[in-house]
Amino acid sequence: MRAYEIIQAKRDGRAIPPADVAALVDGFTRGEIPDYQMAAFCMAVFFRGMEDAEVRALTDAMLRSGDVLDLSDVPGAKIDKHSTGGVGDKVSLALAPLAAACGVKVPMISGRGLGHTGGTLDKLEAIPGFRVDLPVERFRALVRDVGACLVGQTARLAPADKKLYALRDVTATVESIPLIAGSIMSKKLAEGIDGLVLDVKVGSGAFMKSLDDARALARTLAAIGRGMGKRVTALLTRMDEPLGRAVGNALEVVETIELLRGGGPADLRALTIELTAEMLLLAGVAKDLAAARVAVERAIADGRGLAKLEQIVAAQGGDVAALRDPARLPRAAGTYPVPAPASGFVAAIDTQAIGLAAVALGAGRARVEDAVDPAVGLVVEKKLGDRVSAGEPLCLVHHGPRSEPREAIAARVARAYRIEATPPPARPLVLERMA
Repeated sequence: MRAYEIIQAKRDGRAIPPADVAALVDGFTRGEIPDYQMAAFCMAVFFRGMEDAEVRALTDAMLRSGDVLDLSDVPGAKIDKHSTGGVGDKVSLALAPLAAACGVKVPMISGRGLGHTGGTLDKLEAIPGFRVDLPVERFRALVRDVGACLVGQTARLAPADKKLYALRDVTATVESIPLIAGSIMSKKLAEGIDGLVLDVKVGSGAFMKSLDDARALARTLAAIGRGMGKRVTALLTRMDEPLGRAVGNALEVVETIELLRGGGPADLRALTIELTAEMLLLAGVAKDLAAARVAVERAIADGRGLAKLEQIVAAQGGDVAALRDPARLPRAAGTYPVPAPASGFVAAIDTQAIGLAAVALGAGRARVEDAVDPAVGLVVEKKLGDRVSAGEPLCLVHHGPRSEPREAIAARVARAYRIEATPPPARPLVLERMA
């Protein structure tokens, strides 16, 4: 079928033969199928979905669009973690060095900000000099010698996903289980991993707003991975408020350093330990989850996690001095508070709105070609269940020259909060574990 016929068939709810899915992906990757046709296909998939065979074909085509790494000569289990995206989710920045410090090899291919969510690559690039565009040979060497390497898709690694990822970001087609699954697994399977820990977010700041949708995505991802012989564990975790307090690239690097120094927000620390422990379990370097948690906590307490982050940053061209003195990281032009309009308790936060406020400040992209300002963002002063008095800061905004006006940002943030007379019931951070 021609691209037009494939789009039409999907628009009408018909299944696309695997060979035609592969041809569509191949044509898009080589530039023969234009962005506007692929955007139309993505929108058709968004509304019509895909059958399991189509999702497998999409994932395989994106995986085979470039090199599939063979890391079998790298000693040790190769395990990665993937989050489906949230606001303030900087877990990978601490998790990769912690896992590596505990004996796991971590080949991590990450993405940039997508929609209202932040991207690991954008956070890493807030560290002056840090390179995420390493050649494949260097990636392999760092996984072997340092224990971890964090890069983006190159021209040789899942190039189809790199192009499609950017297109979905600006065409409102992000929240589609087949497209999310294909994107995630094509990157992860290209890494040469033995196992994968999935952090599937649920809530107002996640692409999956309901537990049922999150379960469906987790099952789809796990089925693709296991079908290709990989060990997979999935955690369904809450994203109904920002994770930690920092939202914005350099701000999140600072919070990561705080965590690795033994501090940081309790929720960020707890989730980082839990996900890293799952990696240790899949790698076989811990006998059970309890022992794995102890090992991760020890790597924080004795400084090995922070030392490993410094080693990774140095190996990838970054300024290690910026980790030791975070004042060397990019700093915003100024700050201002967003005051609470009433007294009471924080009963709900529209976390997606907080993420979009960060994008409006310049921490994310409205268009593919937009540059990110690494210094801007928000620090969340009041989280779910917190008592607040009228006029107290809900968030502290770090703004820059390209940020929306103060009044517009303050209105976005204030609208994101619901303040009531009583606090909401407490909910666990990890909602389910699917092993």
